[in-house]
Amino acid sequence: MDTMAAGKARPFVVGLTGGIGSGKSAATARFAELGATVVDTDLIAHALTAPGGAAMAAIRARFGAAVVAADGSLDRGAMRAVVFAHADARAQLEAILHPMIRDESARQCRAAPGPYVILAVPLLVESGRYRERCDRICVVDCPESLQVARVKARSGLDEAQIRAIMAAQASRAQRLACADDVIDNSGSLEQLREQVDTLHAAYAAAARRA
Repeated sequence: MDTMAAGKARPFVVGLTGGIGSGKSAATARFAELGATVVDTDLIAHALTAPGGAAMAAIRARFGAAVVAADGSLDRGAMRAVVFAHADARAQLEAILHPMIRDESARQCRAAPGPYVILAVPLLVESGRYRERCDRICVVDCPESLQVARVKARSGLDEAQIRAIMAAQASRAQRLACADDVIDNSGSLEQLREQVDTLHAAYAAAARRA
């Protein structure tokens, strides 16, 4: 496992993941309410690609001004179109963003004040480096049809676009095969919260023993 910083005690880290529309955000929010430190790689990525973000100069240099919005942030729609049109564009974008995200997430984990860390990584299963940092892997799971319905309702993307995003991620079976713990989010928000509450108690206890 990655010790994150030589000579420093390593926090107890739970990697949280799930496919698009699975309910990762709801689970993460509940863990935060209960006192866990949440390190969210999506939020880090958004900060890196905000106006003045640390990744924007490299993104502009590689992909041109067409993917930069008027305020200097990443134009996500334009970037999505480039990624789907050019097979190597995703890898090129990830080569810029991923090292920055890994470094910042490691820094935030080291600084964690809570009893343990929830490291929320949408592509955790696909990335061996994140898995190496985690003491446990928690997967938020629901049927794929429910994922599609949820994303449609919140984003306005059509089913073909959503399915294309899902196809670029690990499959449901691959995520479940990596899971130490599974949150079944096929039911109500209250049912999800109850499962998170149970896991929080277990993770806090494990962190105390670590």
